[in-house]
Amino acid sequence: MASPTSVEDYLAGLPEASRAALEKLREAIKAAAPEAIETISYQMPTFKLDGRFLVSYAAFKNHCSLFPASDGVVEACGEALEPYLSGKGTIRFTTNDPLSSALVKKIMKARIEEHSAHTARK
Repeated sequence: MASPTSVEDYLAGLPEASRAALEKLREAIKAAAPEAIETISYQMPTFKLDGRFLVSYAAFKNHCSLFPASDGVVEACGEALEPYLSGKGTIRFTTNDPLSSALVKKIMKARIEEHSAHTARK
């Protein structure tokens, strides 16, 4: 399979259950970070803010993942994230147990705050 050139191409190549779960996630991210730009990076849908990485997501055989790449998100979301954590900066979920919109909003709030703090330091 060729590398996707757009988020729509990426999603179109997924099984229906994975596509539905990631489309729901995508909409929650867009709602929480309307200024973020969507792109493909490392063959995954990615959101960037001011040209810098914010989050990416992907579907795998038995799960989906959200990659905020941040210990700060884990700290900010606390126990709500514990069932989904898998490795540093990886949030795993299944199509049967997707992330709630409220949790995605909380994750995105933490990522945007980190982004803003990093930008202010520069």
